[in-house]
Amino acid sequence: MWYFNSPEVVYGEDALSHLDTLHGERAFIVTDPTILKLGFVDMVKEHLHAAGMQVAVFAEVEPDPSLQTVRRGAEVMRDFAPDWIVGLGGGSSMDAAKAMWILYERPDLDPAGINPFVELGLRQKARLIAIPTTSGTGSEVTWATVLTDTEEQRKLALGARESMADVAIVDPVFTVNLPPQITADTGMDALTHAVEGYTSAWRNDFCDGLCLKAIQLVFEYLPRAYANGSEDLEARERMHNAACIAGLGFGNSMAALAHALGHALGGVFHVPHGRAVSLFLPYTIEFSARGGGTRYAEIARFLGLPAGDEEEGAASLVKAIRDLARQIDQPLSIRELGITQEDFEANLPKLVANAETDTQMVTSIRVPSTEQSEQLFRYAYEGKEIDF
Repeated sequence: MWYFNSPEVVYGEDALSHLDTLHGERAFIVTDPTILKLGFVDMVKEHLHAAGMQVAVFAEVEPDPSLQTVRRGAEVMRDFAPDWIVGLGGGSSMDAAKAMWILYERPDLDPAGINPFVELGLRQKARLIAIPTTSGTGSEVTWATVLTDTEEQRKLALGARESMADVAIVDPVFTVNLPPQITADTGMDALTHAVEGYTSAWRNDFCDGLCLKAIQLVFEYLPRAYANGSEDLEARERMHNAACIAGLGFGNSMAALAHALGHALGGVFHVPHGRAVSLFLPYTIEFSARGGGTRYAEIARFLGLPAGDEEEGAASLVKAIRDLARQIDQPLSIRELGITQEDFEANLPKLVANAETDTQMVTSIRVPSTEQSEQLFRYAYEGKEIDF
């Protein structure tokens, strides 16, 4: 037995005006300094004030939010006592909002212990709204929460079904002026979510259609959003939809090996999440396909790529992903990230150890041995085709 979870999704132009209809007294916005400077917080506050609410803002979330930041934010939240919490920003802000919300409701919990098998008893004090300002993480519609343990230099993939937002507001107004680099990083993140959601060990009928549609949207609209920016509003809106749809898909079927390796790389070398996981996607497709039991050919056929059998389909999909990455100036190897051979080798044992303890390893269709994990990192560093 398993579950399909989704918040209420409000999408499209002027979706933000849904905030006017909320009933409550106090709203607490969790965001980062950049979102504050861009004026997005003021846009949200205007609507919350129209709903008659007092508003407080915590704008100290860093990229890859730390356990320390989450604990600090939860303390501020407890002093304000909100009945609505608003996660505004990219995945970091939305994930931090989820974790702070849990600690606000359950101050007795250690955030590192958040998992799907513990009953949290949320919504006694507040409910959660998630508003993405990038088109990639899908965090607005997932219960996954990725935090960073700065002391151990590793990412923690946490979450509980209860911590999914009550409302997701997917308004493209926030993404119109995204810089090309962030457009590329987050767009490839959405693609990785959709591909892994369709091919993970926990794939299911409820998620398959969502993942396939998201893959199609990314291939069609990400190059346009990257190249044309604010001049192509259709591409911006469709990419925003794609990220959310991919989030619903993989959030209910789980990610896989590319995320395990990407989390490890990001935790040690502070590579942006989307860039890290998507870099590994072609390598993990090649690795998984060699083990059999995959269905990359189904994705390839859906995209109109050559796929006479699984081997050809997997190869076609890998080529298409790498071509897309090159089109939007994304790295295809760890070396291209600017990480020196010396630093890579010095940290390789930690990379392997962190990947092996990542929760997304469990849902991979082919789970590598320790030796194979090390090989995967080495091949990805050099940009070599997987042959094992």
